[in-house]
Amino acid sequence: MPEISRFYGITIKMYFSQTEHNPPHIHIFYGKYSAAMDIKTLEIIDGNIPEKAYNMVKEWVEINKNEIIKMWNNQVFKKITPLE
Repeated sequence: MPEISRFYGITIKMYFSQTEHNPPHIHIFYGKYSAAMDIKTLEIIDGNIPEKAYNMVKEWVEINKNEIIKMWNNQVFKKITPLE
């Protein structure tokens, strides 16, 4: 699973496979926690992460939503600028 961004100890990854299922989502890893977040609704759809990490990822997705959805649709990997 390619890493698309990393910031504040949070790693964001996305599967690149024709078999990946909807809804479009990212995978979040933070220490011992992991979760999947729906890109469009920003809801956690699997797993859990601390609220502080969730809020940072939510902000990052809101900033980069169009780019992330484009990546999901065309399955072309690229790094996205981390949250600063």
